[in-house]
Amino acid sequence: SKLPVVMGVSFTFVGSLSFIASTYNYETMIGAVIIGGIVEGLLGLSYKYWKKLISPIVSACVVTTIGFSLLPVGVRSFGGGYVKDFASPKYIIVGLITLLSCILFNIFAKGYMKPLNVLFGLVVGYIVSIFMGIVDFNSLQNIINQVGIVSLPKFLPYKPIFNFGTIVSVIIVFLVSAAETIGDTSAVVSGGLSRDITDEEVSGSLSCDGFVSAISGCFGCAPITSFSQNVGLINMTKVVNRFTIMTGALILIISGIIPPIGALFSTLPQAVLGGCTIMMFGTIVVSGMGMIGKCGYTQRNTIIVALSVSVGLGFTQVPEIFNFAPAIVKDIFSGNPVAGVFVISMILNLTLPKDMEIKKITE
Repeated sequence: SKLPVVMGVSFTFVGSLSFIASTYNYETMIGAVIIGGIVEGLLGLSYKYWKKLISPIVSACVVTTIGFSLLPVGVRSFGGGYVKDFASPKYIIVGLITLLSCILFNIFAKGYMKPLNVLFGLVVGYIVSIFMGIVDFNSLQNIINQVGIVSLPKFLPYKPIFNFGTIVSVIIVFLVSAAETIGDTSAVVSGGLSRDITDEEVSGSLSCDGFVSAISGCFGCAPITSFSQNVGLINMTKVVNRFTIMTGALILIISGIIPPIGALFSTLPQAVLGGCTIMMFGTIVVSGMGMIGKCGYTQRNTIIVALSVSVGLGFTQVPEIFNFAPAIVKDIFSGNPVAGVFVISMILNLTLPKDMEIKKITE
């Protein structure tokens, strides 16, 4: 797609894959991931034949929901992450210092330095965390003891087993992931490049999403999809240079091959990440709202947005509503608002009349 999109393991698949791995085995899960990835890749290549299903208003709903769904992630990190003393003063102080550093740097920096506000906040927050005793360097030695200095990936460490039922369930989740990918790439283009996404870019992003996930499965890993967090960073910094993204990708590859480097990055406290991301995720919401505005606040669009976002977000706030739903429905929709918003907005877009404007009654 030639877009500056970062990819990583998605939380969308956790429920379904965990169920398959525990009910069957890990090999069956890997088989489903490989086939599911290939199916999504083929869907990407054939995007021009079904693109009418994904109208701009559907993409706008998905992008807005992605932003809203990430806000709790930012807040959780801001409070220290999943720790026993969550939201203790030390985490809140570090998060606030990091956030203020980003904002102040963005205000006072000039020219090409301005996009570095997030990096500046990370550095300041990390230094403050060291002095406050939050950074734990013990993990570095633990990683070296466990896997050594260099660790290379193994091809087919698990022999895949192909089960029709599990493959179908994973393909359904891949379709949900595809909706997120369309939303992420649309937000990147809208927020970073200030234009609408092209069919070729959507096709390329979905193909990459699927085929890379299949390759990931061949190495015994979970599916790979576009990372929504990166969207907020691009919207905030406007850095869309692909060489920059490639450099980041190389750093991630090196971190995987040389585990101590990855362990060093993992020492970055969650509170520092929260201080940087809490505003970044908000920019995704703003980007989605901007996309909705471009579509126009017609009666039809208002109904699509209002109903899909309300149900998609609302139902995940009360997951008990899925207590009597089939397991696959519960796994996909109870914890993933994007899935519900995508399905509902697409159905409404296909079924609602094109002209729903209230006509003025003339005497």
